[in-house]
Amino acid sequence: MFTGLVTDTGTIARVEDRNGLRRFRIEATYPVDNISMGASIMHSGVCLTVVDFGARGSGSWFDVEAVPETLSRTTLGQRQSGERLNLELSLKLGDELGGHFVFGHVDGVGEIVAIEPEGQSHRVTVKPPKDIERYFATKGSAAIDGVSLTVAKANGDGSFEVAIIPHTWQVTTLGDLQVGDKVNLEIDMLARYVARMIGADAPENG
Repeated sequence: MFTGLVTDTGTIARVEDRNGLRRFRIEATYPVDNISMGASIMHSGVCLTVVDFGARGSGSWFDVEAVPETLSRTTLGQRQSGERLNLELSLKLGDELGGHFVFGHVDGVGEIVAIEPEGQSHRVTVKPPKDIERYFATKGSAAIDGVSLTVAKANGDGSFEVAIIPHTWQVTTLGDLQVGDKVNLEIDMLARYVARMIGADAPENG
């Protein structure tokens, strides 16, 4: 479990396909003591498990693997060496919850349809897949590439807007976004359960 508060931006140092899996080597500024075998780390919204790691100067490197299902349903399938990812170590009992509960399970891939400066901040409009549009409500929470954000406005066409402060724009990969880019989306767990309770997500067979 995560908070959606990015604690590092890592760089993909290597991408390798082996035995039906895709292995990514990530270089990060995390001290090697913060990494352990089997640890869960969120990569731009996708929770992956550490399968190898080591020291890299004052920082670290670690390897994670993704199955074809993950690659096809997230932006990881298009990621290449040299690209940056938002990173967050898993939440520990007693840690401050500054964002919202994020699980690292991507619900869909959205598209950036507009980026507008608002003073020193930026307003970004995202078009989610049709089947999850209803989950994004004004003043609700959403995770975009692993970053916990508040929905500033839910639009009638199914898109939604977020206002991104300068700090978040600078310390995450959101500042690299361009119109047309794809992003990993995770809906707020509360919205998911409310939809289930009112029957919006009830099984078709009743």
